[in-house]
Amino acid sequence: MREQIYFEPENGGPLTLPIHYNHIVQAMIYNSLDDDIAHFLHEKGFIHGKRTFKMFAFSRLMGNYSINKKAGAITFNGPVSLVVTSPYSNFCNSLANGLLLKPNIRLGTTKMQVTDITLEKDLIDDEKTKIRTLSPIVVYSTLLRPDGRKYTCYFEPGENDFNEIMQNNLRKKYKAFHEVEPPAGNVSITSLRQPRLSIINYKNTVIKGYSGTFTLSGPAPLLQIAVESGLGSKNSQGFGCVRVAK
Repeated sequence: MREQIYFEPENGGPLTLPIHYNHIVQAMIYNSLDDDIAHFLHEKGFIHGKRTFKMFAFSRLMGNYSINKKAGAITFNGPVSLVVTSPYSNFCNSLANGLLLKPNIRLGTTKMQVTDITLEKDLIDDEKTKIRTLSPIVVYSTLLRPDGRKYTCYFEPGENDFNEIMQNNLRKKYKAFHEVEPPAGNVSITSLRQPRLSIINYKNTVIKGYSGTFTLSGPAPLLQIAVESGLGSKNSQGFGCVRVAK
């Protein structure tokens, strides 16, 4: 399910946030959920081996904005929208109800009023689909230095490791959520134009991701998980949210 949430500042003024605001949007989402669902996702989630998945992703904020690099701030003037995707219907229903029933929500220190929510579902019934990112796709591996220290290596679209890690991640999400083995067949992603690198600071951790338009090929059930739970890693932190490109 894809929810597009429309809101605007309660006082009619601008919305000013830090440029790196993912954690603020993530907090707003959790604060809008029923307590039991928020607790389940935050503390447990869907489990595959040692990995846990929240099974939701969200976009960058969309609207007219200006950036003040010196102040490290982004200011939105007028209405703002956000896309949240998930295959978990209880999550989707809880988020929509929580947002609509509250008199206002907070993004940072600004009180916002939700003016509308639209719900749509992209049904994938083919083994190839065109997608575009709504937030950067993050694919990485944690490696060891010769001295034993860990470091994070980020991969970009077109690299073999990018495709392999992305595919394995989708298979684990499918099994964690559906509790059955994923369908056989490889998943591949191909850039339709040069992807854009984004560098985001999430709670003092630097994260690298890529945005663009891609062709996604593979078994339809795995492509369905991709467009609903997100591609790559760190989806619930605001990465890998995609939609089918018309």
